[in-house]
Amino acid sequence: MSRVVLKLGGRVAAVAAAEAFALRAAGYDVVIVHGAGPQITAEMERRGIAPSFVDGRRVTTAEVLGVVRASLAEVNHEVCAAIGPDAISLIGDEIGLQAEQVAALGLVGHPVPTSPTAIVNALAAGQIPVVAPLAEGPLNVNADEAAAALAVGLGAERIVFVSDVPGVLLDGVVLGRIDVETAARMLGDGTFEGGIVPKLEAAVLATRGGVHAVIGATEVVA
Repeated sequence: MSRVVLKLGGRVAAVAAAEAFALRAAGYDVVIVHGAGPQITAEMERRGIAPSFVDGRRVTTAEVLGVVRASLAEVNHEVCAAIGPDAISLIGDEIGLQAEQVAALGLVGHPVPTSPTAIVNALAAGQIPVVAPLAEGPLNVNADEAAAALAVGLGAERIVFVSDVPGVLLDGVVLGRIDVETAARMLGDGTFEGGIVPKLEAAVLATRGGVHAVIGATEVVA
């Protein structure tokens, strides 16, 4: 059965069930990877910790990592509850998600393609894995990048980035499609800023790994 990875932003957990069940009805195995960005930032601010980002990636100290883990657990529970008994909660660093540490960002890792046995077994059992993006170390990993690495490692047919971002914007217009070479060049010259950067980088990684990538209304093509 073909596989689809759904990457959910922290604000869109409520759409998980509808998206997952629609894809399963269409004959796909579904893996969900979620973020928790808004929840992490809110909790950091509540604790008086100033959030810091570099190209959309959160600088992570040991204290921040504790907030990240707790916030991811909260969102993971919400997504699993929305899906129901078919969902299985999986925490990345507990199932062997691999990443290369990015020392300049602290306890942050750049995920590498992998195919965790826990996810493969869950799919074989007819379950929907709901993955919180932490890597062995433990390391905080960007959820977009984690989703792309899993999509490539699992040999998924497609990865869909579901968020409140309408797609890749250029001069205020949502692009219908963008090819990977153009995307890589524009990322390199600083055309894009903020949260779209890791999404587009992840889509480029997935596409180069043979996975069809979609960000909102934008297709990223080879």
